[in-house]
Amino acid sequence: MIDRLIEKIEQTHAPIVVGLDPMMGYIPEHIQKKAFEEHGETLEGAAEAIWQFNKEIVDHTHDLIPAVKPQVAMYEQFGIPGLQAFKKTVDYCHEKGLVVIGDIKRGDIGSTSAAYAAGHIGKVQVGSKTYAPFEEDFVTVNPYLGTDGVKPFVDVCREQKKGVFVLVKTSNPSSGEFQDRLVDGRPLYELVGEKVAEWGKDCMGKDYSYIGAVVGATYPEMGKVLRQIMPKSFILVPGYGAQGGKGEDLVHFFHEDGLGAIVNSSRGIIAAYKQEQYAKFGEEHFAEASRAAVEAMAKDIGDALAKRG
Repeated sequence: MIDRLIEKIEQTHAPIVVGLDPMMGYIPEHIQKKAFEEHGETLEGAAEAIWQFNKEIVDHTHDLIPAVKPQVAMYEQFGIPGLQAFKKTVDYCHEKGLVVIGDIKRGDIGSTSAAYAAGHIGKVQVGSKTYAPFEEDFVTVNPYLGTDGVKPFVDVCREQKKGVFVLVKTSNPSSGEFQDRLVDGRPLYELVGEKVAEWGKDCMGKDYSYIGAVVGATYPEMGKVLRQIMPKSFILVPGYGAQGGKGEDLVHFFHEDGLGAIVNSSRGIIAAYKQEQYAKFGEEHFAEASRAAVEAMAKDIGDALAKRG
C-alpha cells in the first residue's frame, strides 16, 4: 500500500492528506437541517449529517489529493451510527480511488493489539468466512507500550500489504512533556524514530517501508533530524495550517526527490468556508471552499519544495 500511496502522490503532484474530522460545528446548517428532518435530532441524524458533509468534500477534492485521514473519535462520539458513517466514508473514499489513513491511534498489547489491527487493516474469521471490517489502508499507532504493542500491526502490514504511521513527535504543544525527555542524553522521540526504522526493515515496499512515522509540522528542526534517522519511513505530517505549519517549514520532511512525506490538514480544509479568505463561497458552497484550500495548500508546499531544489 505504501507504493500505491506514492503512486497517487506522483499522479496528483500533491503530497496532501485531507483530515476528515467532521465536528458538528463545521457542518453547515442546511446539511444538519436536512439530516435532522429525516432522522430527528438523534445520533442517527448527526451521523447522516457527517456522512453527507464528508461525501460532498470528497466529491469536490478527490481528483486533487492522494489520500484522506478520517479521525475515528469524531465518529465514535456518535456511537454505532457514527461508526457506520465512518465505514461509509472509508468505502466511498475507496470508490473514488483515494488511499485511506484511519487515524485511530491505538496502543495496547497482545491479543488486544492484534484485534485492533485485524479490525482496521486486517481480516477476521467468522466461521468459514473471512471479513475485512473497516478496511483502511493505513492506521496510526501509539508506540508507548513498546514492541509488544506495535508488532501485531507490523505482522498484519506484512500479511496484507497495508501500513501504519507510528506516533514519534506529535504536533500538540505539550508533546514535549514526554517526547522531548532525555534518555541517555538523547530525546525520547529520536529513540522512538530508531525503533520505527528497525520495525520497518522487514516490511519494505519498492523504496519505502510499510511502517511510517507521525512527525508534527510544528517542529521542523526535529523533523529534519528524524528524516535522517528514518530514511526509509514515510512521514505523516500533521499540524499544517490551523496549527501553524507552513510549506516552508516542511521541506526537511521530504527527500530531495520530493517524496518521503505527506502533509495533513483537517479543519483548514473541511472548514475552509469559515476562514476569511474563503468566506466568499459561503456555507452553501462549503465544498468548493475546501477545493480552493486544497489547491492553495498544494501550491504552498510545491513552491517551498521547488525553492529548496
